[in-house]
Amino acid sequence: MKIFKSILVSALLLFLLSACSNDSAKESNETEDKSTPGNEQTVKKERKEKAVNGNIKVEPLPTTYQELAKLPVGEYYNIATSEENSKKEIPKVFSDLPDISGNPSEKELDYFYRELLKKMQQDFEGPENLINRLKFESLGSPENTDSRYQFKDNLNIVFIIDASGSMAQKIDGKEKMASAKDSILNFVSKLPKDAKVGIRVYGHKGTGSDADKALSCSSSELVYPISNYNEGEFQAALNKFSPSGWTPIGLALREAKNDLASFDGANNTNIVYLVSDGIDTCEDQPIEAAKDLYSSNISPIINVIGFDVDSEGQNQLREIAAATEGIYGTVTNEGELQKELDNLSNLTEQWKEWLEQGKQKIESKKLQNDLAIFSYIAKEEIKANNESTKIELILFYLHEAGRMNDESYQYLETKRIEYHRWINKEIKKFEKELKALNEASYSEAIKALEDKYISNTQ
Repeated sequence: MKIFKSILVSALLLFLLSACSNDSAKESNETEDKSTPGNEQTVKKERKEKAVNGNIKVEPLPTTYQELAKLPVGEYYNIATSEENSKKEIPKVFSDLPDISGNPSEKELDYFYRELLKKMQQDFEGPENLINRLKFESLGSPENTDSRYQFKDNLNIVFIIDASGSMAQKIDGKEKMASAKDSILNFVSKLPKDAKVGIRVYGHKGTGSDADKALSCSSSELVYPISNYNEGEFQAALNKFSPSGWTPIGLALREAKNDLASFDGANNTNIVYLVSDGIDTCEDQPIEAAKDLYSSNISPIINVIGFDVDSEGQNQLREIAAATEGIYGTVTNEGELQKELDNLSNLTEQWKEWLEQGKQKIESKKLQNDLAIFSYIAKEEIKANNESTKIELILFYLHEAGRMNDESYQYLETKRIEYHRWINKEIKKFEKELKALNEASYSEAIKALEDKYISNTQ
Protein backbone atom coordinates (compact mmCIF):
# COMPACT_ATOMS: atom_id res chain seq x y z
CA MET A 1 0.00 0.00 0.00
CA LYS A 2 2.83 2.39 0.87
CA ILE A 3 4.47 1.72 -2.47
CA PHE A 4 1.17 2.33 -4.25
CA LYS A 5 0.70 5.65 -2.43
CA SER A 6 4.24 6.68 -3.28
CA ILE A 7 3.69 5.94 -6.97
CA LEU A 8 0.40 7.81 -6.92
CA VAL A 9 1.99 10.91 -5.29
CA SER A 10 4.88 10.84 -7.78
CA ALA A 11 2.48 10.62 -10.71
CA LEU A 12 0.44 13.50 -9.36
CA LEU A 13 3.55 15.63 -8.91
CA LEU A 14 4.69 14.85 -12.44
CA PHE A 15 1.26 15.81 -13.75
CA LEU A 16 1.30 19.13 -11.88
CA LEU A 17 4.87 19.93 -12.97
CA SER A 18 3.95 19.11 -16.56
CA ALA A 19 0.92 21.39 -16.37
CA CYS A 20 3.02 24.21 -14.92
CA SER A 21 5.62 23.67 -17.62
CA ASN A 22 2.94 23.88 -20.33
CA ASP A 23 1.58 27.08 -18.82
CA SER A 24 5.06 28.55 -18.67
CA ALA A 25 5.72 27.55 -22.26
CA LYS A 26 2.44 29.13 -23.32
CA GLU A 27 3.29 32.35 -21.47
CA SER A 28 6.80 32.31 -22.91
CA ASN A 29 5.53 31.90 -26.49
CA GLU A 30 3.29 34.92 -25.99
CA THR A 31 5.98 37.22 -24.60
CA GLU A 32 9.40 36.17 -25.80
CA ASP A 33 11.31 37.54 -28.77
CA LYS A 34 10.29 35.40 -31.79
CA SER A 35 13.86 35.41 -33.06
CA THR A 36 15.17 33.52 -30.01
CA PRO A 37 12.78 30.58 -29.43
CA GLY A 38 13.42 28.57 -26.29
CA ASN A 39 15.63 31.13 -24.52
CA GLU A 40 12.97 32.34 -22.13
CA GLN A 41 11.93 28.80 -21.14
CA THR A 42 15.56 27.99 -20.32
CA VAL A 43 15.97 31.13 -18.25
CA LYS A 44 12.73 30.45 -16.37
CA LYS A 45 13.86 26.92 -15.64
CA GLU A 46 17.14 28.24 -14.23
CA ARG A 47 15.27 30.75 -12.09
CA LYS A 48 12.99 27.98 -10.81
CA GLU A 49 16.00 25.87 -9.88
CA LYS A 50 17.51 28.81 -7.98
CA ALA A 51 14.26 29.34 -6.14
CA VAL A 52 14.01 25.86 -4.59
CA ASN A 53 13.83 26.72 -0.91
CA GLY A 54 15.72 23.71 0.35
CA ASN A 55 18.72 24.23 -1.96
CA ILE A 56 19.51 27.89 -1.32
CA LYS A 57 21.83 29.47 1.17
CA VAL A 58 21.28 33.16 1.82
CA GLU A 59 24.56 35.00 2.35
CA PRO A 60 24.30 37.49 5.20
CA LEU A 61 24.41 41.18 4.41
CA PRO A 62 27.52 43.03 5.61
CA THR A 63 27.45 44.28 9.18
CA THR A 64 30.46 46.64 9.04
CA TYR A 65 31.71 49.12 6.47
CA GLN A 66 34.90 47.07 6.09
CA GLU A 67 32.81 44.05 5.06
CA LEU A 68 30.80 46.21 2.66
CA ALA A 69 33.91 47.60 0.96
CA LYS A 70 35.42 44.13 0.51
CA LEU A 71 32.47 42.84 -1.52
CA PRO A 72 33.26 42.44 -5.25
CA VAL A 73 31.99 45.20 -7.50
CA GLY A 74 28.84 44.03 -9.28
CA GLU A 75 28.65 43.31 -12.98
CA TYR A 76 25.93 45.93 -13.47
CA TYR A 77 27.03 48.44 -10.81
CA ASN A 78 27.06 51.21 -13.40
CA ILE A 79 23.96 50.23 -15.41
CA ALA A 80 21.75 53.07 -16.68
CA THR A 81 18.24 52.84 -15.27
CA SER A 82 16.73 56.15 -16.31
CA GLU A 83 16.41 55.73 -20.07
CA GLU A 84 13.04 55.30 -21.75
CA ASN A 85 13.78 51.72 -22.81
CA SER A 86 14.77 50.60 -19.28
CA LYS A 87 11.29 49.21 -18.67
CA LYS A 88 11.89 46.69 -21.45
CA GLU A 89 15.63 46.17 -21.03
CA ILE A 90 15.89 45.72 -17.26
CA PRO A 91 13.77 42.51 -17.15
CA LYS A 92 15.99 41.07 -19.91
CA VAL A 93 19.27 42.04 -18.23
CA PHE A 94 18.17 40.52 -14.92
CA SER A 95 16.39 37.52 -16.42
CA ASP A 96 18.66 35.04 -14.61
CA LEU A 97 17.63 36.15 -11.13
CA PRO A 98 15.72 33.56 -9.06
CA ASP A 99 12.04 33.13 -9.90
CA ILE A 100 9.81 34.75 -7.26
CA SER A 101 6.74 35.12 -9.46
CA GLY A 102 4.61 32.83 -7.28
CA ASN A 103 4.30 33.00 -3.51
CA PRO A 104 7.92 32.88 -2.34
CA SER A 105 9.00 32.46 1.25
CA GLU A 106 10.96 35.16 3.06
CA LYS A 107 14.07 33.05 2.60
CA GLU A 108 13.54 32.99 -1.16
CA LEU A 109 12.97 36.76 -1.20
CA ASP A 110 16.11 37.33 0.87
CA TYR A 111 18.02 35.14 -1.55
CA PHE A 112 16.62 37.10 -4.51
CA TYR A 113 17.65 40.41 -2.93
CA ARG A 114 21.15 39.14 -2.19
CA GLU A 115 21.59 37.94 -5.78
CA LEU A 116 20.36 41.28 -7.12
CA LEU A 117 22.68 43.15 -4.77
CA LYS A 118 25.66 41.12 -6.01
CA LYS A 119 24.99 42.39 -9.52
CA MET A 120 24.58 46.00 -8.33
CA GLN A 121 27.33 46.19 -5.69
CA GLN A 122 29.06 49.57 -5.85
CA ASP A 123 32.81 50.15 -5.44
CA PHE A 124 32.61 51.26 -1.83
CA GLU A 125 35.92 52.33 -0.33
CA GLY A 126 36.67 51.14 3.18
CA PRO A 127 38.72 52.68 5.99
CA GLU A 128 41.86 50.79 4.92
CA ASN A 129 41.98 52.57 1.57
CA LEU A 130 41.31 55.90 3.28
CA ILE A 131 44.23 55.27 5.65
CA ASN A 132 46.46 54.61 2.62
CA ARG A 133 45.26 57.88 1.09
CA LEU A 134 46.14 59.73 4.28
CA LYS A 135 49.57 58.14 4.34
CA PHE A 136 50.15 59.28 0.77
CA GLU A 137 48.94 62.80 1.63
CA SER A 138 51.40 62.83 4.57
CA LEU A 139 54.39 61.82 2.43
CA GLY A 140 57.41 63.71 3.74
CA SER A 141 55.91 64.62 7.08
CA PRO A 142 58.55 64.54 9.85
CA GLU A 143 56.05 62.70 12.04
CA ASN A 144 55.85 59.79 9.63
CA THR A 145 57.76 56.85 11.10
CA ASP A 146 57.35 54.67 8.00
CA SER A 147 60.51 55.16 5.92
CA ARG A 148 58.56 54.31 2.78
CA TYR A 149 56.65 57.57 3.25
CA GLN A 150 59.63 59.77 4.07
CA PHE A 151 61.33 62.09 1.59
CA LYS A 152 64.74 60.87 0.44
CA ASP A 153 67.47 62.59 -1.56
CA ASN A 154 65.99 61.32 -4.82
CA LEU A 155 62.40 61.15 -6.06
CA ASN A 156 61.56 58.66 -8.81
CA ILE A 157 58.12 58.21 -10.39
CA VAL A 158 57.40 55.33 -12.76
CA PHE A 159 54.21 55.04 -14.81
CA ILE A 160 53.18 51.55 -15.95
CA ILE A 161 50.69 52.11 -18.77
CA ASP A 162 48.20 49.71 -20.30
CA ALA A 163 48.62 49.64 -24.09
CA SER A 164 46.17 46.82 -24.76
CA GLY A 165 43.65 47.07 -27.57
CA SER A 166 40.82 48.30 -25.33
CA MET A 167 42.72 51.56 -24.72
CA ALA A 168 41.71 52.48 -28.27
CA GLN A 169 38.12 52.95 -27.11
CA LYS A 170 36.91 56.53 -27.00
CA ILE A 171 35.52 58.66 -24.19
CA ASP A 172 33.91 61.94 -25.19
CA GLY A 173 35.30 61.44 -28.69
CA LYS A 174 38.91 60.98 -27.55
CA GLU A 175 40.87 57.74 -27.45
CA LYS A 176 41.60 56.56 -23.89
CA MET A 177 45.27 56.13 -24.75
CA ALA A 178 45.48 59.71 -26.01
CA SER A 179 43.88 60.94 -22.77
CA ALA A 180 46.35 58.95 -20.68
CA LYS A 181 49.32 60.28 -22.64
CA ASP A 182 48.15 63.89 -22.43
CA SER A 183 47.48 63.65 -18.69
CA ILE A 184 50.90 62.18 -17.97
CA LEU A 185 52.60 64.68 -20.27
CA ASN A 186 50.90 67.53 -18.43
CA PHE A 187 52.07 66.08 -15.12
CA VAL A 188 55.74 65.49 -16.02
CA SER A 189 56.08 68.95 -17.58
CA LYS A 190 55.66 70.41 -14.06
CA LEU A 191 58.11 68.09 -12.30
CA PRO A 192 60.96 69.65 -10.27
CA LYS A 193 64.19 69.46 -12.29
CA ASP A 194 65.79 67.01 -9.85
CA ALA A 195 62.92 64.52 -9.97
CA LYS A 196 63.15 61.51 -12.27
CA VAL A 197 60.39 59.84 -14.26
CA GLY A 198 60.06 56.62 -16.24
CA ILE A 199 57.42 55.03 -18.47
CA ARG A 200 56.88 51.31 -18.98
CA VAL A 201 54.13 50.07 -21.30
CA TYR A 202 52.65 46.62 -21.68
CA GLY A 203 50.52 44.79 -24.25
CA HIS A 204 51.68 47.09 -27.06
CA LYS A 205 52.68 44.35 -29.49
CA GLY A 206 50.57 42.01 -31.58
CA THR A 207 46.79 42.20 -31.58
CA GLY A 208 43.97 41.01 -29.37
CA SER A 209 43.59 37.82 -31.42
CA ASP A 210 44.32 34.37 -29.96
CA ALA A 211 47.07 33.93 -32.55
CA ASP A 212 48.93 36.94 -31.13
CA LYS A 213 48.35 36.20 -27.45
CA ALA A 214 51.82 34.74 -26.78
CA LEU A 215 53.51 37.71 -28.48
CA SER A 216 51.35 40.31 -26.77
CA CYS A 217 51.56 38.70 -23.32
CA SER A 218 55.35 38.84 -23.53
CA SER A 219 55.41 42.52 -24.53
CA SER A 220 56.47 45.12 -21.99
CA GLU A 221 58.98 47.88 -22.65
CA LEU A 222 60.63 50.71 -20.71
CA VAL A 223 60.08 53.37 -23.37
CA TYR A 224 61.43 56.20 -21.19
CA PRO A 225 64.23 55.06 -18.85
CA ILE A 226 64.09 56.50 -15.33
CA SER A 227 65.75 59.88 -15.71
CA ASN A 228 65.13 63.64 -15.58
CA TYR A 229 62.38 64.97 -17.83
CA ASN A 230 63.43 65.94 -21.35
CA GLU A 231 60.51 67.27 -23.39
CA GLY A 232 61.63 66.05 -26.82
CA GLU A 233 62.74 62.61 -25.67
CA PHE A 234 59.65 62.13 -23.54
CA GLN A 235 57.30 63.04 -26.38
CA ALA A 236 59.19 60.67 -28.68
CA ALA A 237 58.78 57.91 -26.10
CA LEU A 238 55.01 58.47 -25.95
CA ASN A 239 54.85 58.27 -29.76
CA LYS A 240 56.45 54.81 -29.70
CA PHE A 241 53.35 52.92 -28.70
CA SER A 242 49.63 52.74 -29.39
CA PRO A 243 46.77 50.47 -28.20
CA SER A 244 47.33 46.99 -29.52
CA GLY A 245 47.06 43.63 -27.80
CA TRP A 246 46.49 41.76 -24.55
CA THR A 247 47.06 42.87 -20.93
CA PRO A 248 50.17 41.41 -19.19
CA ILE A 249 50.02 43.37 -15.92
CA GLY A 250 52.06 40.79 -13.99
CA LEU A 251 54.87 40.92 -16.53
CA ALA A 252 54.98 44.73 -16.41
CA LEU A 253 55.18 44.77 -12.60
CA ARG A 254 58.02 42.23 -12.60
CA GLU A 255 59.90 44.25 -15.20
CA ALA A 256 59.33 47.45 -13.20
CA LYS A 257 61.17 45.80 -10.31
CA ASN A 258 64.19 45.43 -12.64
CA ASP A 259 63.81 49.05 -13.78
CA LEU A 260 64.07 50.29 -10.19
CA ALA A 261 66.69 47.79 -9.02
CA SER A 262 69.41 50.44 -8.68
CA PHE A 263 67.12 52.89 -6.83
CA ASP A 264 67.02 51.37 -3.35
CA GLY A 265 64.50 52.65 -0.84
CA ALA A 266 67.18 53.86 1.58
CA ASN A 267 68.14 56.79 -0.66
CA ASN A 268 65.15 57.02 -3.00
CA THR A 269 61.48 57.84 -2.63
CA ASN A 270 60.01 55.55 -5.30
CA ILE A 271 56.42 55.95 -6.49
CA VAL A 272 54.84 53.59 -9.02
CA TYR A 273 51.54 54.32 -10.78
CA LEU A 274 49.82 51.45 -12.57
CA VAL A 275 47.22 52.67 -15.10
CA SER A 276 44.93 50.05 -16.63
CA ASP A 277 41.48 49.93 -18.18
CA GLY A 278 40.87 46.26 -17.46
CA ILE A 279 41.80 42.94 -15.95
CA ASP A 280 45.05 41.07 -16.59
CA THR A 281 44.35 38.80 -19.58
CA CYS A 282 47.66 36.91 -19.63
CA GLU A 283 47.34 34.79 -16.47
CA ASP A 284 50.75 36.05 -15.28
CA GLN A 285 49.95 36.44 -11.55
CA PRO A 286 49.75 40.24 -11.20
CA ILE A 287 48.92 40.11 -7.46
CA GLU A 288 52.04 38.08 -6.67
CA ALA A 289 54.17 40.32 -8.91
CA ALA A 290 52.86 43.43 -7.14
CA LYS A 291 53.60 41.93 -3.71
CA ASP A 292 57.13 41.01 -4.81
CA LEU A 293 57.82 44.55 -6.03
CA TYR A 294 56.35 46.09 -2.90
CA SER A 295 58.35 43.94 -0.46
CA SER A 296 61.69 44.44 -2.24
CA ASN A 297 64.43 46.79 -1.02
CA ILE A 298 63.09 49.33 -3.54
CA SER A 299 60.28 50.03 -1.02
CA PRO A 300 57.99 51.66 -3.58
CA ILE A 301 54.61 53.26 -2.97
CA ILE A 302 52.32 51.54 -5.50
CA ASN A 303 49.12 53.29 -6.51
CA VAL A 304 46.63 51.94 -9.04
CA ILE A 305 44.31 53.85 -11.37
CA GLY A 306 41.44 52.08 -13.09
CA PHE A 307 40.65 54.04 -16.25
CA ASP A 308 37.03 53.51 -17.41
CA VAL A 309 37.24 49.97 -16.07
CA ASP A 310 34.48 47.36 -15.75
CA SER A 311 33.56 45.54 -12.53
CA GLU A 312 35.85 42.56 -13.14
CA GLY A 313 38.80 44.82 -13.82
CA GLN A 314 38.01 46.93 -10.76
CA ASN A 315 37.99 43.91 -8.52
CA GLN A 316 41.44 42.79 -9.63
CA LEU A 317 42.97 46.28 -9.60
CA ARG A 318 41.58 46.92 -6.13
CA GLU A 319 43.21 43.66 -5.02
CA ILE A 320 46.58 44.78 -6.40
CA ALA A 321 46.35 48.07 -4.52
CA ALA A 322 45.23 46.36 -1.30
CA ALA A 323 48.06 43.81 -1.50
CA THR A 324 50.60 46.67 -1.63
CA GLU A 325 48.85 49.04 0.82
CA GLY A 326 48.46 51.51 -2.03
CA ILE A 327 45.62 53.69 -3.22
CA TYR A 328 43.09 52.47 -5.74
CA GLY A 329 41.14 55.08 -7.66
CA THR A 330 38.66 54.83 -10.53
CA VAL A 331 38.51 57.53 -13.19
CA THR A 332 36.08 57.68 -16.08
CA ASN A 333 37.55 60.45 -18.23
CA GLU A 334 40.65 62.55 -18.84
CA GLY A 335 39.61 65.27 -16.39
CA GLU A 336 39.32 62.79 -13.52
CA LEU A 337 42.65 61.20 -14.45
CA GLN A 338 44.32 64.61 -14.41
CA LYS A 339 42.78 65.36 -11.02
CA GLU A 340 44.17 62.09 -9.65
CA LEU A 341 47.64 63.09 -10.84
CA ASP A 342 47.30 66.58 -9.34
CA ASN A 343 47.75 65.03 -5.88
CA LEU A 344 51.04 63.62 -7.11
CA SER A 345 52.04 67.06 -8.45
CA ASN A 346 51.47 68.57 -5.01
CA LEU A 347 53.77 65.99 -3.44
CA THR A 348 56.57 66.63 -5.93
CA GLU A 349 56.40 70.34 -5.07
CA GLN A 350 56.64 69.52 -1.36
CA TRP A 351 59.69 67.34 -2.06
CA LYS A 352 61.26 70.26 -3.95
CA GLU A 353 60.64 72.58 -0.97
CA TRP A 354 62.09 69.97 1.36
CA LEU A 355 65.31 69.91 -0.71
CA GLU A 356 65.52 73.69 -1.01
CA GLN A 357 65.11 74.16 2.74
CA GLY A 358 68.25 72.15 3.28
CA LYS A 359 66.19 69.08 4.22
CA GLN A 360 64.86 70.85 7.27
CA LYS A 361 61.69 69.51 8.81
CA ILE A 362 58.64 70.67 6.96
CA GLU A 363 55.69 71.85 9.00
CA SER A 364 53.35 69.23 10.35
CA LYS A 365 50.20 69.08 8.21
CA LYS A 366 46.73 69.47 9.65
CA LEU A 367 43.62 67.91 8.28
CA GLN A 368 41.37 70.44 6.59
CA ASN A 369 37.75 70.20 5.46
CA ASP A 370 38.67 70.63 1.81
CA LEU A 371 41.10 67.70 1.72
CA ALA A 372 40.47 64.27 0.24
CA ILE A 373 39.25 62.91 3.54
CA PHE A 374 35.98 64.81 3.18
CA SER A 375 35.81 64.22 -0.53
CA TYR A 376 35.87 60.54 0.44
CA ILE A 377 32.69 60.91 2.53
CA ALA A 378 30.88 62.69 -0.29
CA LYS A 379 31.85 59.97 -2.78
CA GLU A 380 30.69 57.18 -0.49
CA GLU A 381 27.34 58.90 0.00
CA ILE A 382 26.91 59.22 -3.76
CA LYS A 383 27.69 55.51 -4.23
CA ALA A 384 25.18 54.50 -1.56
CA ASN A 385 22.44 56.70 -3.03
CA ASN A 386 23.17 55.53 -6.58
CA GLU A 387 22.94 51.89 -5.55
CA SER A 388 19.71 52.45 -3.65
CA THR A 389 18.08 54.39 -6.50
CA LYS A 390 19.10 51.87 -9.15
CA ILE A 391 17.84 48.90 -7.13
CA GLU A 392 14.59 50.77 -6.45
CA LEU A 393 14.01 51.25 -10.18
CA ILE A 394 15.02 47.69 -11.04
CA LEU A 395 12.54 46.28 -8.51
CA PHE A 396 9.85 48.57 -9.92
CA TYR A 397 10.49 47.44 -13.51
CA LEU A 398 10.57 43.76 -12.50
CA HIS A 399 7.31 44.19 -10.60
CA GLU A 400 5.73 45.90 -13.60
CA ALA A 401 6.90 42.99 -15.78
CA GLY A 402 5.06 40.52 -13.56
CA ARG A 403 8.21 39.01 -12.07
CA MET A 404 6.87 39.40 -8.51
CA ASN A 405 3.55 40.00 -6.79
CA ASP A 406 2.66 43.07 -4.69
CA GLU A 407 3.60 41.47 -1.38
CA SER A 408 7.02 40.40 -2.64
CA TYR A 409 7.63 43.84 -4.11
CA GLN A 410 6.79 45.55 -0.80
CA TYR A 411 9.00 43.14 1.13
CA LEU A 412 11.99 43.78 -1.15
CA GLU A 413 11.39 47.53 -1.11
CA THR A 414 11.40 47.53 2.69
CA LYS A 415 14.60 45.49 2.68
CA ARG A 416 16.24 47.93 0.26
CA ILE A 417 15.25 50.97 2.36
CA GLU A 418 16.49 49.43 5.61
CA TYR A 419 19.75 48.20 4.09
CA HIS A 420 20.70 51.51 2.50
CA ARG A 421 19.59 53.38 5.59
CA TRP A 422 22.18 51.30 7.43
CA ILE A 423 24.89 52.14 4.85
CA ASN A 424 24.20 55.88 5.13
CA LYS A 425 24.21 55.60 8.92
CA GLU A 426 27.65 53.98 8.77
CA ILE A 427 28.94 56.75 6.50
CA LYS A 428 27.58 59.43 8.84
CA LYS A 429 29.20 57.70 11.80
CA PHE A 430 32.52 57.61 9.97
CA GLU A 431 32.15 61.27 9.00
CA LYS A 432 31.65 62.18 12.66
CA GLU A 433 34.85 60.35 13.58
CA LEU A 434 36.78 62.13 10.85
CA LYS A 435 35.50 65.54 11.91
CA ALA A 436 36.73 64.80 15.41
CA LEU A 437 40.18 64.36 13.88
CA ASN A 438 39.99 67.62 11.94
CA GLU A 439 42.48 69.43 14.17
CA ALA A 440 44.80 66.46 14.52
CA SER A 441 48.02 66.07 12.60
CA TYR A 442 48.18 63.52 9.81
CA SER A 443 50.15 61.07 11.91
CA GLU A 444 47.69 61.36 14.80
CA ALA A 445 44.73 60.86 12.48
CA ILE A 446 46.31 57.87 10.76
CA LYS A 447 47.21 56.25 14.08
CA ALA A 448 43.69 56.78 15.44
CA LEU A 449 42.13 55.20 12.36
CA GLU A 450 44.59 52.31 12.28
CA ASP A 451 44.02 51.56 15.98
CA LYS A 452 40.26 51.47 15.41
CA TYR A 453 40.01 49.66 12.07
CA ILE A 454 43.20 47.80 11.19
CA SER A 455 43.72 46.19 14.60
CA ASN A 456 40.12 44.97 14.60
CA THR A 457 40.57 43.07 11.33
CA GLN A 458 43.69 41.12 12.27
